[in-house]
Amino acid sequence: MTSHTLDDLLADGVRGRYVLVRSDLNVPLDGATVTDDGRVRASLPVITKLTEAGAKVIVMAHLGRPKGQVDSKYSIAPAAHRLNELSDFEVSVATDVVGDSARESAAALTEGSVLVLENVRFDARETSKVDAEREEFAKALTLLTGDNGAYVNDAFGAVHRKHASVFDIAALLPSYQGDLVATEIKVLKTLTEAPKRPYVVVLGGSKVSDKLAVIDNLLGKADQLLIGGGMAFTFLKAQGHAIGGSLLEEDQISVCQEYLTRAEKLGCDIIVPSDVVVASKFGADAEHEVLDADKIEDASFGANGLGLDIGPKSAELFASYITSANTVFWNGPMGVFEIPAFAEGTRTVAQALADSEAFSVVGGGDSAAAVRALGFSEDDFGHISTGGGASLEYLEGKTLPGVAALEG
Repeated sequence: MTSHTLDDLLADGVRGRYVLVRSDLNVPLDGATVTDDGRVRASLPVITKLTEAGAKVIVMAHLGRPKGQVDSKYSIAPAAHRLNELSDFEVSVATDVVGDSARESAAALTEGSVLVLENVRFDARETSKVDAEREEFAKALTLLTGDNGAYVNDAFGAVHRKHASVFDIAALLPSYQGDLVATEIKVLKTLTEAPKRPYVVVLGGSKVSDKLAVIDNLLGKADQLLIGGGMAFTFLKAQGHAIGGSLLEEDQISVCQEYLTRAEKLGCDIIVPSDVVVASKFGADAEHEVLDADKIEDASFGANGLGLDIGPKSAELFASYITSANTVFWNGPMGVFEIPAFAEGTRTVAQALADSEAFSVVGGGDSAAAVRALGFSEDDFGHISTGGGASLEYLEGKTLPGVAALEG
């Protein structure tokens, strides 16, 4: 089955109707300041289309993991204020989710205006494992829309969650797939169903365990898997190298060994760093030097040095694979990019992607934050996903509950 689209909803007419929109406003904050507004910007087009068509828009979103408790540091207000700054429509913010403030603010909405509800995860029913509790919360949300409401899911970053505002609500209102979700699914289908070869997958981040299912599913589909970040050290250990004090998931060594063996049989190259930037400690003021990957414990400051970035030879090798590819998927930084001394591996990979003529996808999460933090334009890349976890689960071959719910 296929989902109804936003265009279908607009064709039906929304002037004067309440439309509940699940957006992704889960942005990083420094106090009350949004430090990366990428997801807010990505949410704007659908909300704008609805306001211009005269809808009364109620935005639902989460921020962080408040675990069902009201916690001011997880308030959606800073993200909502940023939405207001970036938009041409009026944005108000409720001080609760389905309480008096939400009901009164919803009743006061006029055509073309927007209400952002407080963090939906302040209500424990949003993420409950009990179906009846989530359904009860979903019904409370729909009561804000009156008799002729509609629901649009435009939060790709949340579609892998079986949550009330993502999954259960789709059974209660006429439901539609937002443009952002539709675009993300189209892009990911290209990666999984008919990628133009050579197809290169770049994986980084701290834990190999976070990427196991992706590696498992892409072995034999990708031509090369380039492994950086903290997860690379478990692969290096699996190859028999000493890794000093670098990040290691001991229980995954045998799994990495099995992947290396299977990749060879399938004709898929797993490329691990040949050199790394090793530091005396985790910190901006740490001594550091570049060493071959099999010489990490020879660091001048001792055998317990930490590998915090791929080295320049590895970065250039990764870049050469990327620039010769026709399809590239990247998820996870190559090192601790927030510290300049350990950012060059990530910068080199990002630059190679920006220079490449390949169909390139940056898979959300820390990778998306890295390209923006390092000063790249989003226009330099084919697609920057808004959902790291959702992208990975799709590439693992999993069904995404929020997408399935829209297919009814």
